[in-house]
Amino acid sequence: MIHKNNQPKNNIFAHTYSIVARDPETGEMGVGVQSHWFSVGSVVSWGEAGVGVVATQSLVNKSFGLRGLELLRKGKSPQEAINLLISDDDGRDVRQVAILDTKGRVAAHTGPKCIKHAGHKIGNTFSVQANMMLSDEVWPAMANAFEKCHDLSLPERIIKSLEAAESVGGDIRGKQSAAILVVAGEPTENKWEDPLIDLRVEDHREPLKELNRLLKIFRAYEHMNNGDLAIEKGDMAIALEEYDAAQKMFPENLEMTYWTAVSLANQNQMDKALMLFKRIFKKDNNWRLLTERLPHSELLNVKEEEMEKILSLK
Repeated sequence: MIHKNNQPKNNIFAHTYSIVARDPETGEMGVGVQSHWFSVGSVVSWGEAGVGVVATQSLVNKSFGLRGLELLRKGKSPQEAINLLISDDDGRDVRQVAILDTKGRVAAHTGPKCIKHAGHKIGNTFSVQANMMLSDEVWPAMANAFEKCHDLSLPERIIKSLEAAESVGGDIRGKQSAAILVVAGEPTENKWEDPLIDLRVEDHREPLKELNRLLKIFRAYEHMNNGDLAIEKGDMAIALEEYDAAQKMFPENLEMTYWTAVSLANQNQMDKALMLFKRIFKKDNNWRLLTERLPHSELLNVKEEEMEKILSLK
């Protein structure tokens, strides 16, 4: 339920640390967050391609997320948006919010009654903010880590910033959930392509380690998706290249290994394909059953005797 002044009647406690940031080369914008609170990503992180990102935390006013993006959409700067958001909010003194737009402009607000240690630091195209921290070293450490890791892609830089917060104590209560949200700098015609990345660890003993693992898997599946697209276009050489890249990142993943084997077979590299098929079938025979069905969909194009060799592997 929302009051007339647009603040939630029942505030959500999301005492946490977060970062909003933009990659000046790609234009991508992101939010990273960690907290001792269940499903923090569903509360703190907001973003829209071609518009900007918002992190709303402390005693959260969730409306700041959608309303902040709406204000950016109407041409307001991040600072103007924050000024408007807190102007009619009776709980402004316990709010913490950061907003960043497509130009890299950023603004942040830490209410004077946020539970200490609390504060924020604004840098070039980013802001870090934290409240209820073990010490006041958290947000400076986050800023320093983000600035130092300029050679990494935006999502990986965000993870490094969050890890830096944890290295100096992080949330005084501990840790429970984490999330990363990344949107494109330009508006997208296909709404289903926004956001670019939306990964959440809802409840975990080591949420940042798990979030980092998920991001690595996401990167591997980017190669898998590219491989699927190449097969759809009939480009088996590119498919093999992409599937092989994914398989090398996670060699224990049977699916990644399987489609590498299929691509090798389609490229007439049957000896290599047979080695992989054999390893896969030993671990799970269902992949053999799937292989029987692929020729019908024209996803496996081999001679009849080669197909017999594949299916007879023990």
